[in-house]
Amino acid sequence: MAESAPRRCCLGWDFSTQQVKVVAVDAEMNVFYEESVHFDRDLPEFGTRGGVHVHKDGLTVTSPVLMWVQALDIILEKMKASGFDFSQVLALSGAGQQHGSIYWQAGAQQALRSLSPDLPLHQQLQACFSISDCPVWMDSSTTAQCRQLEAAVGGAQALSCLTGSRAYERFTGNQIAKIYQQNPKAYSHTERISLVSSFAASLFLGSYSPIDYSDGSGMNLLQIQDKVWSQACLGSCAPHLEEKLGPPVPSCSVVRYRFPPGCKVVAFTGDNPASLAGMRLEEGDIAVSLGTSDTLFLWLQEPMPALEGHIFCNPVDPQHYMALLCFKNGSLMREKIRDEFASCSWSEFSKALQSTEMGNGGNLGFYFDVMEITPEIIGRHRFNTENHKVSAFPGDVEVRALIEGQFMAKRIHAEGLGYRVMSKTKILATGGASHNRDILQVLADVFGAPVYVMDTANSACVGSAYRAFHGLAGGTDVPFSEVVKLAPNPRLAATPSPGASQVYEALLPQFAKLEQRILSQAQGPPE
Repeated sequence: MAESAPRRCCLGWDFSTQQVKVVAVDAEMNVFYEESVHFDRDLPEFGTRGGVHVHKDGLTVTSPVLMWVQALDIILEKMKASGFDFSQVLALSGAGQQHGSIYWQAGAQQALRSLSPDLPLHQQLQACFSISDCPVWMDSSTTAQCRQLEAAVGGAQALSCLTGSRAYERFTGNQIAKIYQQNPKAYSHTERISLVSSFAASLFLGSYSPIDYSDGSGMNLLQIQDKVWSQACLGSCAPHLEEKLGPPVPSCSVVRYRFPPGCKVVAFTGDNPASLAGMRLEEGDIAVSLGTSDTLFLWLQEPMPALEGHIFCNPVDPQHYMALLCFKNGSLMREKIRDEFASCSWSEFSKALQSTEMGNGGNLGFYFDVMEITPEIIGRHRFNTENHKVSAFPGDVEVRALIEGQFMAKRIHAEGLGYRVMSKTKILATGGASHNRDILQVLADVFGAPVYVMDTANSACVGSAYRAFHGLAGGTDVPFSEVVKLAPNPRLAATPSPGASQVYEALLPQFAKLEQRILSQAQGPPE
């Protein structure tokens, strides 16, 4: 590559909920080009809000598949008009919003194979979909199908051990089951079912792209240990499903050459796995996104599937796994406590953290103003050093109780999925709260690992370009970390304080017991 033209590059695509985006990354891992198409703004004729259609029942949420195709047409025209040199593209890969599914009409394969470069894609593919509005990750209308799937394999825990997650309404197997049950004609006319990621890849290939292991892990259909479709799950969802899905492939597979001649297309994956690649996580690492909701990405060697969180096949190392945990009470909860106990000031909030000791004198708090996902608890619950419930703490104690409680919960639930802090562990923090050094100090102390920050605004896009370079270099035969070693390094933001490990190793079991106590009281009869 060093002898080639200076801007030889790989493209990374992201078909997300609200837009399609592309970045170009050169051989030195520098992003030098980006472009996007925003669905609501640039394609108003599809009538989406936030990129989706929310149906009258408030549960069904879909997106028009031709909108995604037309967005790709527009973005390619923008690239052409800007003078982008497509001849310099060595490989491309991409990401799609996880859990969305696309239903190709019988005969669509032939239409894909005979695409003309002289006509827009959306014109040529208009009649290629048996479902015009496709279910996406925001859909929650398949509760009945979830219960049917769990019953078919022996319960929620059995399904989690098999596929990495208990049944979730947005997961593809349950969406397929609903379509088969409620629209059997459309299902029978479907010759192929894609995820958003493999659908997007198919547009570049001119033929059906396989589903990769990592995004396939978000379907409740793939056996994550064996990396094959589960016959029990397929049979529970719909007939002839295996042939409609096609065989899954490793995430770093080169699936074909195209665009331009000689350009490799590396299997697309889900946006969350692509973000793990974009943040360049390695074994033992953890990424913490501190946004409206808080999200954890974990690199796991020996996963322990549970009733909470998700285990996916790792997108850059087929021998390992990744886990994802979501906590709904994130920055909105932090902002509320700031407003109530720190005079609406982040500066005062930081002073409260600085003025209180690690462990907060044994005062522990759980703050869930909306029903939490992990665990399913609502309300504010405070316990003093004797584990007695109290109605309030002093303001500075309240602030530390919130932040320590949020991070202890993250560590406990991460360890519940098999995560362990290692000597080489680093934490990558992103999102709004990652700009507050005092919050990051508590994060470093609770986990006993250094915290780094990095710009991850386009992590799925950039991760897709990195994955394209990985596929170009030989995929599984070459360590991903070696391929991306020139990429910008994250910045060290906090290291564990002396004595932190002793404080939190003592507190974590106590915190876990109190969480279980709250949970059991919430599930039992009123006190």
